[in-house]
Amino acid sequence: MRISRLLTPLAAAILLAGCATSDPYGGQTQRSSTAMGTGIGAAIGAAAGALSGDGSTSRRDRALIGAAVGAAAGAGVGAYMDRQEQQLRDNLQGSRIEIDRRGDDIVLNMPSSVTFGFDSAELTGDARSALNEVASVLTQYTDTRVNIAGHTDSTGDASYNQRLSERRAQSVGSYLSQNGVSSMRLNTMGYGATQPVASNDNEQGRAQNRRVEITLTPTGNGQ
Repeated sequence: MRISRLLTPLAAAILLAGCATSDPYGGQTQRSSTAMGTGIGAAIGAAAGALSGDGSTSRRDRALIGAAVGAAAGAGVGAYMDRQEQQLRDNLQGSRIEIDRRGDDIVLNMPSSVTFGFDSAELTGDARSALNEVASVLTQYTDTRVNIAGHTDSTGDASYNQRLSERRAQSVGSYLSQNGVSSMRLNTMGYGATQPVASNDNEQGRAQNRRVEITLTPTGNGQ
């Protein structure tokens, strides 16, 4: 197929060029979220452009144009989330809130030792201070959805744990809303003990499972 012969080397070249960046400290090659978004966007744009052309020359030209447009879109979202992540890391230093980057998503892991007392859905003072910082960033970066998930360990009644996880997620969501984050961006849910990240057979593992996770997902409009 002519299209496949065109797209295979073009997409590969775009991905390699767009995803590899140089580490200014060690001089080693690394891959950044922004560069990855650029490469993926370029490859998708190239494919869409090539498929829309009639002749071989038209397909080639449209592929190149599509690659440029796709790269710009991918880089914009990646850079937007990069800036948001860095500001969150700066603001939450010393808060014991863990920040994990998963592709273009940013996940804030709030352990129960920071957020809630035993068997409670009332936010602690430390949690309120941390969420103040989170809200201050979210109100600046409005092109992200905010998914808030409550989790418990497996101790006790499953239905009770489910309700507790829901109440804890709602407490976090309500506090963010009270501090300027639009409720239209917020989605809260509880999972009880169904999504453990560690073993429930020991206290250390159970402590890791008692958490609230805030996942920030780009809407695609960030620049």
